[in-house]
Amino acid sequence: MTSEATISTSGTKIPKPGYKDYYWLRSFVAGGIASCCAKTTIAPLDRIKILLQAQNIHYRHLGVLATVFAVRQKEGFLGLYKGNGAMMVRIFPYGAIQFMAFDKYKKLVRKKIGKSEHVHRLLAGSMAGITAVIFTYPLDMVRARLAFQVKGEHRYNGIIHAFKTIYTKEGGIPGYYRGLVPTIIGMAPYAGFSFFTFETLKTTGLKHAPEMLGKPSLDNPDVLVLKTHASLMCGGVAGAIAQTISYPLDVARRRMQLAAILPDSEKCRTMLQTLTYVCKEHGIRKGLYRGLSLNYIRCIPSQAVAFTTYEFMRQILRLN
Repeated sequence: MTSEATISTSGTKIPKPGYKDYYWLRSFVAGGIASCCAKTTIAPLDRIKILLQAQNIHYRHLGVLATVFAVRQKEGFLGLYKGNGAMMVRIFPYGAIQFMAFDKYKKLVRKKIGKSEHVHRLLAGSMAGITAVIFTYPLDMVRARLAFQVKGEHRYNGIIHAFKTIYTKEGGIPGYYRGLVPTIIGMAPYAGFSFFTFETLKTTGLKHAPEMLGKPSLDNPDVLVLKTHASLMCGGVAGAIAQTISYPLDVARRRMQLAAILPDSEKCRTMLQTLTYVCKEHGIRKGLYRGLSLNYIRCIPSQAVAFTTYEFMRQILRLN
């Protein structure tokens, strides 16, 4: 894209900085950094959630707080971060693709269906989440396998070994995509309502209380952005609403991802089969919604940090 130019006092043209150049790349980087910051904040809680969702035999009888102490005692402090290396490898491209795709899809949907902002946000958020999942799902699969391992019972020695083992023993490439269907189905409402809620709260707040909630953008004083505390609050609310809607499908996804290393793998081959089995064996509260209280604790700060960091990175990288 060609940069604009201004006229100097001598009459010569002085090109303006090409801030619009490589917009997609800067948006990609902003989203990746935001997601890495968010996931690092809640990495220990993420490990506990996986252990509880999949009913790990060492911790299935424990509650959230008891599991935290048990993991630390059995595996040490770093045990709380098991699988986080794979998470960072996965979450940067995931967040980068999701945030970048949201901007692109929002413009596309607005052009195709008109002026309904609520519909734009919901559809664009859903499509952005699905796009990011499809591109990064194998990394999420490996990360879940590594996080589920317990000290002394390691089946995988690291990220590369996990990829090789899944490929050779679980049917090649399709083995990396076990549980993809419930993930996509769950991601549509999760990402959709997450972006929808944040964007709606943001625009409403800036419209009705600009002086209390807003401030000029660092890269463009004509653009109003949320203050840090307001952005954190909007992001937290967005995360809580989105997780409540999509949590049972998240449980099904994890069970299907871990099916090859669980004793009841034959009963968790499809999404419907997995949901039915978990509900029948463990009930709704202790099965489909097991670990939800932990998920609230982790998703609220995670989404708060993700959206707030992304809004800040947009200013630093001159995206406004």
